[in-house]
Amino acid sequence: MGISAGKKGRKRGRAGGGPISEINVTPMVDVMLVLLIVFMVAAPLMTMGVPVDLPKTQAQAMPLERKPITVTVTNAGAISIDGDPATMETLVPMVEALAVDGTDERLYVRGDAATAYGQIMEVMGALSAAGYGQIGLITERKEAE
Repeated sequence: MGISAGKKGRKRGRAGGGPISEINVTPMVDVMLVLLIVFMVAAPLMTMGVPVDLPKTQAQAMPLERKPITVTVTNAGAISIDGDPATMETLVPMVEALAVDGTDERLYVRGDAATAYGQIMEVMGALSAAGYGQIGLITERKEAE
């Protein structure tokens, strides 16, 4: 007698053979989530930046409220904390024993100008991994020419 309601109307899907006029946003969402993760990982590293000064510089001295903990790395790779010898294994426990403010303590790393960059960064990396965020490098003032 009549045409059923299911047969009437537009066809759905690709069976009609026409172009799909909808925009697929799934790839864009995937890219945005990857970028979000990259920035979430990179942002704490940028804010926790380590001020790096060259062995000879014209920078002004930083004002001090009290004497900071000083970690020294010699050209031979020997480590000392405020003059006391240390090793990579005892570095963090010795600093923790001296730190009054915990991980908010200001730490200075003194490295011989001839010391390999990797040795100084290994010491700074161990301190940073232990949660110390205020790590600076001590330099000598460059003479004006």
